[in-house]
Amino acid sequence: MSSKHFCVTTPIYYVNDVPHIGHFYTTLISDVLARFKRLDGDNVKFTTGTDEHGQKIEETARKRGTPVLQFVDEVSESFRELVHKSGFCADDFIRTTESRHKDAVVALWDRLYSRGQIYKGSYAGFYSVRDETFYQERDLIDGKAPTGAEVTWLEEPGYFFKLSEWQEALLQLYQDNPRFVVPEGKLSEVISFVKSGLRDLSVSRSKAHLSWGIGVPGDPEHLIYVWVDALSNYLALVGFPNEDAEDYNNFWCGENSHVVHVVGKDILKFHAVYWPALLMAAGLPLPKQVVAHGWWLNEGQKISKSLGNVICPLTIISEYGLDNVRYFLLSETPIGNDASFSAKRLKERVNCDLANNIGNLVQRTVTLVHKWCEGKVPSVDMKLMCADEALPDYQGILEQYRVYVEECRFFEALKFIICLSSTANEYIAVKAPWKLFKEDTALAEAVLFKLLEYIKCIGLMLQPFLPVTSEKLLEQIAVPVEKRKFEHIAELCTGRVLPKAVPIFSKFDMDDA
Repeated sequence: MSSKHFCVTTPIYYVNDVPHIGHFYTTLISDVLARFKRLDGDNVKFTTGTDEHGQKIEETARKRGTPVLQFVDEVSESFRELVHKSGFCADDFIRTTESRHKDAVVALWDRLYSRGQIYKGSYAGFYSVRDETFYQERDLIDGKAPTGAEVTWLEEPGYFFKLSEWQEALLQLYQDNPRFVVPEGKLSEVISFVKSGLRDLSVSRSKAHLSWGIGVPGDPEHLIYVWVDALSNYLALVGFPNEDAEDYNNFWCGENSHVVHVVGKDILKFHAVYWPALLMAAGLPLPKQVVAHGWWLNEGQKISKSLGNVICPLTIISEYGLDNVRYFLLSETPIGNDASFSAKRLKERVNCDLANNIGNLVQRTVTLVHKWCEGKVPSVDMKLMCADEALPDYQGILEQYRVYVEECRFFEALKFIICLSSTANEYIAVKAPWKLFKEDTALAEAVLFKLLEYIKCIGLMLQPFLPVTSEKLLEQIAVPVEKRKFEHIAELCTGRVLPKAVPIFSKFDMDDA
């Protein structure tokens, strides 16, 4: 059987400003999926990058008195730094100013144009520079875009994509693939939007209004519109337009390929409506899924530069620790919901779930192994033990966990892991192995062996979520690096010497919360 090829992408981030917590969160979700799939034995490609074209970028650079290319170079580097300093396991970072991206954009345009899917016409309507989006009057709320952005009236000749022809095909796509968009409620929003009627999509801008971008092939007066430009990055990253490229055939077109786009809810329409329509019109394979997440607020307030409450991800990582920030963002709320960042809540969650629960379990168990078993994983004949000391149902545990993660229900996956740790803590309290060693050594060793098995399961499943501390946890119970994939969940090496017990999670002082 051929290996599975899993490709997960973030959107390419718009470089009109430096990274914020929303960018970090999107990349974090993608990072978890990539790590999970690698641990499950798949071949994985995880991509991210920056979107460097468009009117908003051109205007921002002009206001700062900086040449546009110099400006995008500087801001793009801040996103690359975010990936590096956050420890994200991305395989590729693309910029829309790269030649490989331009080649993909032009090739997609030519393919659509040759199929009669793009035509020249004239646009009259409202346009938001901030959103890089065209709006009709029916879209406006109190004279502004639905996002709250200012709009201006715009009339110009341009090129259009025949989006209206793909309405029924899109609805059929959603019907045939009910998990094309997750969470479920987001798919309902997409279906409602498509059913309301699709208009042909403006896919170019006149150079009279915009000079920074990729030119329309054969027409020096027009540039390809930023969203068609940006979305093409996903094809560029797998080697398109070279249809013989290994990544293109493995990750995009292969029988066992699985492409997932992770996006914020504000750009869901572009990825779940416009992008599949463009691909169908071009005769190209579609992604398997679009994951749309909610927004992060700051202590209940909407985040904005004007309020001065923008959350810098590298600042909170420095203050609270990388895995602690990862844990809070992933465990605080289901992916589709909006949530509020709270330093107090972060500290409470880390103290309760990680330090007091998992950390306490590991430290107590390893300490007992050193005291009563010479620091070695005990060798136990489980056939001699009663049902109460039966080992955990590894496969049952793993299958339930796998469902949660594959469906991007990270909130539930982490809750499941914490519950498993709580079960183990209850077990150690009931069995009191420190007493058993004075009465029945074989039974006491069986209890410790079972506790180590619980810890191993917890450590293996934590890896996609908490890569740094899960590594420390698995080192604490002497699980070799080569035995840390999910296929090894039922293997614990007896006789291995455990390192001395050390705290894996540090507790926060709540007096400072």
